[in-house]
Amino acid sequence: MTGVTHSGIEIDRTTEASPEAVFAALTDASSFASWFGGSEVDVPEDRLEFNAIAGNTWRATMVLPDGNTIDWSGRFVRVDAPTHFELTLTDMPGADAPEVLVTFAVYAADGGAALHMTQNTPDFPHEQKAATLDGWQVFLDEALRIAGARS
Repeated sequence: MTGVTHSGIEIDRTTEASPEAVFAALTDASSFASWFGGSEVDVPEDRLEFNAIAGNTWRATMVLPDGNTIDWSGRFVRVDAPTHFELTLTDMPGADAPEVLVTFAVYAADGGAALHMTQNTPDFPHEQKAATLDGWQVFLDEALRIAGARS
């Protein structure tokens, strides 16, 4: 299922890339800098701290096409290659803002991989959930493009 749910959003995708390539694209710092935000957004590697080990924290700055920036932070909850990756995130680091949980499950499927992604969206109005879903779909398009190049 891809769409808005009661508790958040869900996205299902398939790709010809291997599960290992999909997992690597999601968890490698350089790849993350390329896909987080989609192809129109820059995440400079000198403004990225991203070492995907459970318990570590991470930080990133998105530079939008208009020059504005968004700071992100969170922590890695679960990193079990090549099938499960969970992290928290917030776009208000240090502001006592709640972090949301994002989960990626990667499975072998039909000569490639299936990806199931969820994000909880506590207290998001429906319009914000829909915008979050749209954003993640752009992000995942780029992540799967990177995974395909790795296969």
